[in-house]
Amino acid sequence: MTMWLILFGSLFLLGGASLFFLIYSLGRLPFMEVLTNGSKIMTWLISAAIVIIPTGLIWMSYTVTNAIIVLLHFTFFWGLAEILRVLAMKFDLATISRSAAALVGVLVTVVYLGVGWYQAHHVAQTEYTVTTDKKVGNLRVAFFGDSHLGSTFDTDGLAEHLKTIEKAKPDLLVIAGDFVDERTTKAEMIKAAQALGDVNTPYGVYYVFGNHDKALYQPGIRDFSGDDLVAELEKNGVIVLQDESILLDDRFYLVGRQDASQEFDFGGSRASIADLMAPLDHSKYTIVLDHQPRDYAAEAKAGADLVLSGHTHGGQMIPLMQIIQWFGIGQNDRLYGIEKRDNTNFIVTSGISDWAIQFKTGTKSEYVIVDVKEQ
Repeated sequence: MTMWLILFGSLFLLGGASLFFLIYSLGRLPFMEVLTNGSKIMTWLISAAIVIIPTGLIWMSYTVTNAIIVLLHFTFFWGLAEILRVLAMKFDLATISRSAAALVGVLVTVVYLGVGWYQAHHVAQTEYTVTTDKKVGNLRVAFFGDSHLGSTFDTDGLAEHLKTIEKAKPDLLVIAGDFVDERTTKAEMIKAAQALGDVNTPYGVYYVFGNHDKALYQPGIRDFSGDDLVAELEKNGVIVLQDESILLDDRFYLVGRQDASQEFDFGGSRASIADLMAPLDHSKYTIVLDHQPRDYAAEAKAGADLVLSGHTHGGQMIPLMQIIQWFGIGQNDRLYGIEKRDNTNFIVTSGISDWAIQFKTGTKSEYVIVDVKEQ
């Protein structure tokens, strides 16, 4: 938690520095001198208005985090363009005006963040194939996590994504947590649960809690509880697993874990994977749903065959993903993709949506299709 506070504190400080840099750099462009007749006060006022007003609109329309993200990218690409301009002139490679460099920096930022916006709001299908020598036959599992309902799509958008997932003809659909979050309304939650109830798969739909689903980070601001969520899901035929396992068709197990935040953030507890796996028939294939990918060693030791997780959003953005990896923020065993340890396959999805940030660079929004094939 301390590392996250340092990270967000640094983000705000950098945002303030970026705001100053953009106002200062804008004021140095030749057209500003013409516009203000050389008045330094007017130059600062007009430059500040040009930068602050759009920033404020982004803040009000989305969040302060997204406003800072935009500021930082404009600062980086504008600053980089200016550095390259100075170097090109110093070594007599080209004569480039300050205005031209600024324009290139702005255009690159718009294109880069435009791609990031598309990758966050466009949902792709990602496919994996894993093999096993256990007698499970061929099994197709669809899963997604981190819809944070209301972030990049509403309940109608969720329904459309579910129809697309259904076209892949999965044997079951599993939801790896953070289906809703602190800002989701009860009306949205009810409609979303109904959309899940319309999904038709041979083995049904299954859900485990994530760290945001119970709104424990901001208690009292939401008009429904975690228990209300469970009630609506179960009313619509979704099976909620909270440190529980279920044997499906005498063919494979599905084990759903309570989220690690119950233990690490909120002073509660959850069952160990060893205790959950102990009573199971280990000759049968076992799929574990665990929102946070932070217990790989224990899950591999316990004999899980496939572990499905979300939570990380694939690292979200460059360089955030690199910072998370370098400093071990969140204590995740993996940020994204597939990994095999001993006989256990682990898959982490980047999520079907976002939480606070409306851009994804270096990753994408997705749902996942996993084909389990018997060797």
